[in-house]
Amino acid sequence: MPKPAHPPSFDLVVLGGGSAGFNAARVAADLGKTVAIIDGAPQLGGLCILKGCMPSKTLLHAAELLHHAQHSARFGLDVPKAEINMKALNAWKKQVIGDFAGYRDRVVANPDRYTLFRSHARFIDPHTVELADGRRVKGRFFLVATGSKVSVPSAIPGLAGTPHWTSDDVLDLDFIPRSVIVLGGGIVACELAQFLTRIGSRVTLIQRSQNILRDHSPAASAVIQETFRAEGIDLHTDTRINAIRPRRQSGVEVSFESAGRTLVRRADHLLNALGREPNVASLDLASAGVRLTPAGRVRADRWQRTTAPHIYAGGDVCGPHDIVHLAVAQGELAARHAFGVPKKQLRPVSDLPLLNVVFTDPPVATIGSRESELAAKNRPYLTASYPFDDHGKSILMGQTKGYVKVIAEPVRGRILGAEIVGPQAGELIHCFAGPLALRATVRDLLRAPWYHPTLAEILTYPLEEIAEKLPSARQT
Repeated sequence: MPKPAHPPSFDLVVLGGGSAGFNAARVAADLGKTVAIIDGAPQLGGLCILKGCMPSKTLLHAAELLHHAQHSARFGLDVPKAEINMKALNAWKKQVIGDFAGYRDRVVANPDRYTLFRSHARFIDPHTVELADGRRVKGRFFLVATGSKVSVPSAIPGLAGTPHWTSDDVLDLDFIPRSVIVLGGGIVACELAQFLTRIGSRVTLIQRSQNILRDHSPAASAVIQETFRAEGIDLHTDTRINAIRPRRQSGVEVSFESAGRTLVRRADHLLNALGREPNVASLDLASAGVRLTPAGRVRADRWQRTTAPHIYAGGDVCGPHDIVHLAVAQGELAARHAFGVPKKQLRPVSDLPLLNVVFTDPPVATIGSRESELAAKNRPYLTASYPFDDHGKSILMGQTKGYVKVIAEPVRGRILGAEIVGPQAGELIHCFAGPLALRATVRDLLRAPWYHPTLAEILTYPLEEIAEKLPSARQT
């Protein structure tokens, strides 16, 4: 196809229609700018809608319902047989995802707001990209938001040469695998390992570091490790993999070192959940003057500008955290900064309290500073925690694993962070989101009403303990 004499030009060209890209395009269109979206995926929506948050949480919710049904006898419920129909679950998941993706398609198809190119692209100069069919598109500003892809670490002997699943494959299962070996101990590995166990698979989880969920506190990891082992997961931490190989007939075999012993585990399937890497290799960013960090992410400043000031980045390509609400905020910030919204009206995403949720059961949720971070900076703090096994609502629900923890500044009691491991942790953590953003103190939260009996009222116990430790406690 011959190239047009004058390539179309736009105020903003967005590479990738996921969370960061779509929201940057939306903001730019609201500002009256011409916007092109370039996305070569079979469906629009990005990782979150198509292969991440929405499909995984759909499956995890179903597995949790199944687990509760299978363990409901103590509540006086007689459920003779609770089992999962994977074909029906997969159909429900596809319907849910189809609704989300269809809505994105309809919004982006509006020609009055966006010009959509269903193609992949690469830079040929700082202001021009070339599509897969040879057409070219020019832009005044660009946003690189092409997401991430599953990483296959070359340091893992035999992994690249052994057939294995990724999270994409597990999220599209329509049968119950007999046995699966899961490599990794991060969020994806833990969520999917528990899902597979609860639907009836025999699961072995092999993690290199001392604890699973190593970015969280050892106490949080310990709760999830105890839960996993109680549910039948063959969990191994602090390991070193010696070899991964396919078996002669079918399945895989993994040899690894653990606690000074060489162990071998065999299974029908292998799940590589060792992480993701930025999906930027095909973009030829060097032609646009965009440099990467040593870790392979796009280098971006606090306004999401790359080393080429007219090119911005958002989402998994730049991180530093692969979290959807941050990607959305990064895309919005990039568009507003590019088109001259005054800086006093903008807030860098790095200034927001970091909020994170792991959808295991029990879930793990954190916000703000963690104890390890404060200790590393020699910043003084107070902390208090309270267990769910001594709390009325969680006891009557039969969900008593875990605890709540609050971290506060030691003079005025300003809240610095919180950690919750236990029932509805992902919902409860938001009780701290507003207070952290508003720099509230523990006493500010204690002035609010907390209804009984609720899960949320457990938060008042560590808040009260910290309040009693503050220097001015006797004056209140």
